[in-house]
Amino acid sequence: MNQSAAASASVVLAGGGTAGHTSPLIATGLELRRLDPAVALTALGTARGLETTVVPAAGLDLELIPPVPMPRRVGKDLLLVGPRLLQAVQATVGLLRRTQADVVLGFGGYVSTPAYLAARRLGLPIVIHEQNVLPGLANKLAARLTRHVYTSFPQTPLPHALCIGLPMRRAITDLDRAARQRDARIRFQLHLELPTLLVSGGSQGALQINNAVTGAWPELLGRKIQVLHVLGRNNLTPDIVRSVDEQTGAVYQPVAYVDQMEQAYAAADLMLARSGAGTVLETAAVGLPAVFVPYPHGNGEQARNAELVVNAGGGIMLADSNCTSAWVAQEIPTLFSHPNRLAGMRNALAGVARLDAATVLASRVLEVIR
Repeated sequence: MNQSAAASASVVLAGGGTAGHTSPLIATGLELRRLDPAVALTALGTARGLETTVVPAAGLDLELIPPVPMPRRVGKDLLLVGPRLLQAVQATVGLLRRTQADVVLGFGGYVSTPAYLAARRLGLPIVIHEQNVLPGLANKLAARLTRHVYTSFPQTPLPHALCIGLPMRRAITDLDRAARQRDARIRFQLHLELPTLLVSGGSQGALQINNAVTGAWPELLGRKIQVLHVLGRNNLTPDIVRSVDEQTGAVYQPVAYVDQMEQAYAAADLMLARSGAGTVLETAAVGLPAVFVPYPHGNGEQARNAELVVNAGGGIMLADSNCTSAWVAQEIPTLFSHPNRLAGMRNALAGVARLDAATVLASRVLEVIR
């Protein structure tokens, strides 16, 4: 085991870009620290990703490596992938040596590929966790380099994978929404008593969802339904402002991003959202019914993610093209007008999401080291 005099072990965690990768990374890092306070933790990221803010905010050290963007079209950028990857691997090798890493724990995404290849070059053990039903390229590669493969969903097609669920922070897995609702609504300056719709397209936002809600929220407020709208970091423009319906008291509260999503979950009675693995399994964990609007492009992973909750009866699937202002203005009030249906959806979520994944994954990482 490589270790300094002060640290019991050194773990490098790789996974950046969006909250889909950073949230389970942070949850597992915090659990590693809880299980072994002497462990040294270093998160790996690039200057382009969400990790530059959320990882230090969680109290974890962050080291940056050169980004290796994967172009969507054939061209000059595609020819540069090889040299850029080599540069990133070399930088990561240096970081692994400098931190005296004992293991690399990766969560996929563009930051993870250099970490996996650098660990392989140094003969370090690799542990991976795949959040989505359909794995990304980085974790497909890593699954060939290690037998320590863990997933959020049982049907994820990776060799020798063990489904443990999605690592989530204890602030989410221990959340009592009913007990925290009043404080959460005060925090977001919402009416304390009115039914509340939480809207989010993920950390980057979603244009289709944002446009649908922007066109529908005045009618929702008029029908005594308030909206907490998380638009995404780059989507909150000066013309999008808080509004209160004078007749009903219902509030439209737009925000760019929420660092502690458990507070938004506590404030809400229903969610309209993209179906990244984090959103699907976190809403299931806290018992929040949701209407999922899967991202319509790519490999279809978001629709597959949502199936677990939808098939259990705790959520509704809505095609991206059907997510319109007219749909939101008509169907969201219809859902709220049937409290027994919402209660049934809440009840259906019980037990759908495993709540101990962060502990299980952290324990397995420490076992690999020892």
